[in-house]
Amino acid sequence: MQRESMEFDVVVIGGGPAGLAAAIKLKQLAAEKAREISVCLIEKGAEIGAHILSGAVMDPRALDELLPNWQADGAPLNAPVSEDRFYILTETGATQVPNSLLPGCFHNEGNYVISLGNVCRWLGEQAEALGVEIYPGFAGAEVLFDENGAVKGVATGDMGRLHDGSEGPNFQPGMELHGKYTFFAEGCRGHLGKQLIEKFQLDRDADPQTYGIGLKELWEIPAEQHQLGLVVHSGGWPMQPDTYGGGFLYHLENNQIAVGFVVGLGYSNPHLSPYEEFQRFKTHPEIRKFLQGGKRIAYGARALTAGGLQSLPQLTVPGGALIGDDAGFLNAARIKGSHCAIKTGALAAEACFDALAADRQRDELAAYPEAFKNSWLYEELYKARNFKPWMNKGLKFGSLMFGIDQLVFGGKAPWTLHHTTPDYAKLKPASECPKIDYPKPDGLLTFDRLSSVFLSSTNHEEDQPCHLQLKDASVPIRVNLATYDAPEQRFCPAGVYEILGQEEGQPRLQINAQNCVHCKTCDIKDPTQNINWVVPQGGEGPTYPNM
Repeated sequence: MQRESMEFDVVVIGGGPAGLAAAIKLKQLAAEKAREISVCLIEKGAEIGAHILSGAVMDPRALDELLPNWQADGAPLNAPVSEDRFYILTETGATQVPNSLLPGCFHNEGNYVISLGNVCRWLGEQAEALGVEIYPGFAGAEVLFDENGAVKGVATGDMGRLHDGSEGPNFQPGMELHGKYTFFAEGCRGHLGKQLIEKFQLDRDADPQTYGIGLKELWEIPAEQHQLGLVVHSGGWPMQPDTYGGGFLYHLENNQIAVGFVVGLGYSNPHLSPYEEFQRFKTHPEIRKFLQGGKRIAYGARALTAGGLQSLPQLTVPGGALIGDDAGFLNAARIKGSHCAIKTGALAAEACFDALAADRQRDELAAYPEAFKNSWLYEELYKARNFKPWMNKGLKFGSLMFGIDQLVFGGKAPWTLHHTTPDYAKLKPASECPKIDYPKPDGLLTFDRLSSVFLSSTNHEEDQPCHLQLKDASVPIRVNLATYDAPEQRFCPAGVYEILGQEEGQPRLQINAQNCVHCKTCDIKDPTQNINWVVPQGGEGPTYPNM
């Protein structure tokens, strides 16, 4: 069966804040200039927002620029930050850092505690009202190139293939979506963005990208434990001093709080489990006091980029552009990325509109990276550029040096530190590292992986090709198990990877792909880079409410 094709001026891959902002800006400019532009946006989740997971505290600066009337138009930013608290935790104690000693990046005056999924759903409504064609449930599976090697669009994934790759009774081939320009806005470690970076060597002049995994739960808590707009961040326990990580607790409306934990994926001990560290974090007295008597109602996890300015790849290729976290636009020092995504989406849209107005197509949008370098976002990321490199040197020393960087030099110190080693290469052999004894979950405050995956409403058709591909099927046992004690069992937050048969002396890796919450951690942290995450059938994966 041959694939059908559809033609558009612009094709956007991903319905997160970057992709939606780009689509909205294009349609706004078209209306201002009385020019017709066709914009198509596809989203692999079953609906806009289904796969969106973030803390999140939002800086509204980019939203103010994109949609100045967002408050009157009902944007779901309903919990202005009322108080900031930053704690350094020990196993049983907590020291609150006076706000007067915190660098400006940790101050959240004027920001909002939000569900980014709900904000994206609202942005989707604004985009559709402007005439953007939005197709949820369609995953971008393949980049298409024209005869000159320029990006000409994408193909969506086939539907109805069986586990062996053959065509099932309900098989439908994917569709080709052709555009004069294509925006890649898939979020961290985007499936197609990763291919573009490799094909065009877009990262040849950049530091290796660094990542974290963010794990999050949504809780309903008693009213007397709730303080609308309270923002709590923490460093220290349960992480070891040489491992980057920290917790957050954000008070939303309706007596709900988002509690979560971020672990930098540059950790070296293969026995470490980010999921278990998150569960331990909730038992700390300073965190437990907010959760006791409450009810957990949602769970999810997602990788995030943290390399900053030094790790940004080239942003454009002929016919295509990387926007948002597909490129790595996140300010790790501020623990914020949605405003970066919206701003880069808008900047790329402006460059694209000017190109279309000049009857150009499938060339490089050089005006986009130029506009970024002249924007407030570049200045913000420049000031934060040394945060992650300093923090990689340990919590105490890193905090001291970054504090000096910010408070003495205003983020403009006469040096730029660099990332030199990718995260996957930092794991040490298991025999060189101490094992970590994690307590069993109590089912009240701490939980096992499978009950958590259940709350993510994750669903995959089991009789389809596995979307977690192994380049070499022998590596998981021959290398990962033998050298690193199969760390994929621990760095996956959803119980996808299991080693079975060890008792019989015939170990094998089982991949429970139906559990996958699309966090991309396995693709990032696998020490042999043997796992390749590709998109499953469109519409599958988690269905996050309020996340």
